[in-house]
Amino acid sequence: MPDISTIVITHRFWYTKAKKVIFMCGRYNFSKNSSSEMVQAVLENLQSRQIEVKTGEVFPGDVAAVIASNRKLEPQAFGMKWGYQLPDGKLIFNARSETASQKAMFADGMRQRRCLVPADSYFEWQKTGQGKQKYEIAPANLAGFFLAGIYRIEQGRPVFSILTKEPVESIAFIHTRMPVILPNEAMKDWLNPKYEGQDFLSMAIGNMNYSPI
Repeated sequence: MPDISTIVITHRFWYTKAKKVIFMCGRYNFSKNSSSEMVQAVLENLQSRQIEVKTGEVFPGDVAAVIASNRKLEPQAFGMKWGYQLPDGKLIFNARSETASQKAMFADGMRQRRCLVPADSYFEWQKTGQGKQKYEIAPANLAGFFLAGIYRIEQGRPVFSILTKEPVESIAFIHTRMPVILPNEAMKDWLNPKYEGQDFLSMAIGNMNYSPI
């Protein structure tokens, strides 16, 4: 994948937040103070073109930084709203990776509209007898990473959903799902529609660190 710092931004998108969301794996961190060179490069590139995206804790409905292929199959950074919007206003912000290619809502995205969502960590909540415990989770020994996503066009603007999978054993006690996190060597081909998206899912990173917050 080309150096993110050389990506050319060509679009700017603005959205209003939908009133309702469907909850599953639903927040991640994209920090403007990130120690990750990759995250900083994406953010600086967006800012240089006056493209505003949410930083810090990103919620469904926010406009977030996303990497996708342009018409020349080159990675570019975009601002995309997080969540496919249903007619009743609800957002579908996750897609099950095991069945996405078989579902009408997600099949086109899996086939030709795949994307990468830069992040520093993601958040999940464990249900306990005393309520819910929030955890911050990230791949071990990796500063900054990409969540695998798909996108579609709604009213002329792109919106994205993050793919999820069964959790690895070390974090299964927190939640029944986790996002698909791809290794660096899979990123370029994940964005290329000439390859089958399903073929990359088994490469997802599974060595995770977590901490209660």
